[in-house]
Amino acid sequence: MAQVKDVVCGMMVDPDVANHKSEYKDRIYYFCSPRCKTAFNEEPEKYVSQEDSG
Repeated sequence: MAQVKDVVCGMMVDPDVANHKSEYKDRIYYFCSPRCKTAFNEEPEKYVSQEDSG
């Protein structure tokens, strides 16, 4: 699978080997670190809305 962007920090992540992921609104988000995962889990709408706006 192609790399995807960590919506918290912008780093590119390989979902095949990512250790940190969360599901939100039927979509899986992948993170580079537990810190980014925690930030997302605390305020997912903040990061999803940023992603949607470009």
